[in-house]
Amino acid sequence: MKKQLFILGASVIIGLSGCGNDSSHEKPSADKNESMHDHSEMNHSSSGEVPKGLKKAENPTYKVGDKAVIKADHMKGMNGAEATIVGAYDTTAYTVSYTPKTGGKKVKNHKWVIQEEIKGAGNEQLKPGSEVTLEADHMKGMKGAKATIDSAEKTTVYMVDYAPTTGGEKVKNHKWVTESELSAK
Repeated sequence: MKKQLFILGASVIIGLSGCGNDSSHEKPSADKNESMHDHSEMNHSSSGEVPKGLKKAENPTYKVGDKAVIKADHMKGMNGAEATIVGAYDTTAYTVSYTPKTGGKKVKNHKWVIQEEIKGAGNEQLKPGSEVTLEADHMKGMKGAKATIDSAEKTTVYMVDYAPTTGGEKVKNHKWVTESELSAK
């Protein structure tokens, strides 16, 4: 019985240490135009399944199997990590603000949700201020949430594998890093 309680207690502590309580998902930034986020509740790894209708990039800067350095800090340990390109797709990437379906504070300027992860988005680029429903499931409470488009960028997005610079388990099939957030190794 004591062993079971110990294991349960240890599991709770480990689980809580991996989850952030900062529901704003924003950190201060010297450059107001570029916000940084805490995505501690993000599903770091994914199945690698891509949304229906997403088209592979015809001539991406980084091809599947290439190595690159991540220059983004969507999550702890991401900035400066070496990435292996798993997929490259041409689409529109959006920053969005939404209130999770599971409750909690509004998430502001979440990077990135792509055109194919927005319900009924069609092929036309959405304008900032547009109200949409998210089909992405990157974070708890995201799928089905109502969101506002903050910005839109026509770009190549990449699915990547990387080992966090902070240590820990390798992240597989992370969605999404934009071309501007990668640099040659």
